[in-house]
Amino acid sequence: MRDFILGVRFFGRGLGILLRSPRLLLLGALPAVLTTALLSGGLIALAVWIDDLATLVTPFADDWSTTWQTAVRIAAGIGVFGAALVIALITFSALTLAIGAPFYELIAEKVEDGLGLAPAEDMTWWRALGLGLRGGLALVLRSLLFTIPLVIAGFIPVVGQTVVPVLLALVTAWFFALELVAVAYYRRGMSLKEQRTTLAKRRGLALGLGLPASLLCVVPIAAIVVMPIAFTGGVLVAHEALRNEAR
Repeated sequence: MRDFILGVRFFGRGLGILLRSPRLLLLGALPAVLTTALLSGGLIALAVWIDDLATLVTPFADDWSTTWQTAVRIAAGIGVFGAALVIALITFSALTLAIGAPFYELIAEKVEDGLGLAPAEDMTWWRALGLGLRGGLALVLRSLLFTIPLVIAGFIPVVGQTVVPVLLALVTAWFFALELVAVAYYRRGMSLKEQRTTLAKRRGLALGLGLPASLLCVVPIAAIVVMPIAFTGGVLVAHEALRNEAR
C-alpha cells in the first residue's frame, strides 16, 4: 500500500513539475491531441455498433427467452467495450509516445536534469519511434493474454459486472505504467524484458501511477493533459524503481 500511495504522489508531482513549466506541458499535450482524436473516433464507432457486435458474439442466445437473451447481450456488450477500452488505453500511450518521440525525449531530459537525476544517452527520433512502436506492440499483444480471458469472464452473471471490471482496471494500469516508464528506461539501454523485471519488483508503485492515469484517460479531453503529466510521473517512477535495484 505504501508503494501504491507513492506512485499516486509521483503522478501528482508530475502535475506540479509541468505547471512550473507550461511549455513542457504543451509539448506533451500536442501528440496526445492527435492520438485522442483517432482513438475516440474508433470508440464512438464501437459504441454505435455495440448492439450488433453483442449479438454477433452471442449466437448461442438466439433461442433464449427475451430476459436472458438481453442480460447476456448486455454483459457481452460491456465485456467487448471494456476490452476495447483496455486496448485503446495501452495503444493510446504507445501511439502518443511514438508520435511525440522528440517531445517526450525532451521532457524526460528536462525532468531528469531539473531533479539532478542520472544522465542518459540521447536517442534519435527514428530510434525512439522504432523502440516505442515495437515495445507498444509487444505490450498490446501481451495484454491480450489477460484481457481476452477477462472478456470471456464478463459473461458470468454478477462476477462479470463486478470483479471483472476491477481486474481490467488493474491490468490496464500495469501495462499503462510500463508504457509511461519506457522512455526513461530506453534512454538507459534497458530492454523491454529488463523494464518489466525492474518494475515488477515495485508493482504497487507502478499501479499507483498507472491506475489514476488510466482512469482519467478514459475521459477523451482529460487524456490530452493527463498524458504528459503521467509521463512525467513515469520518469520519477522509473528512477525510483532503479534506485531499488541499486540497493
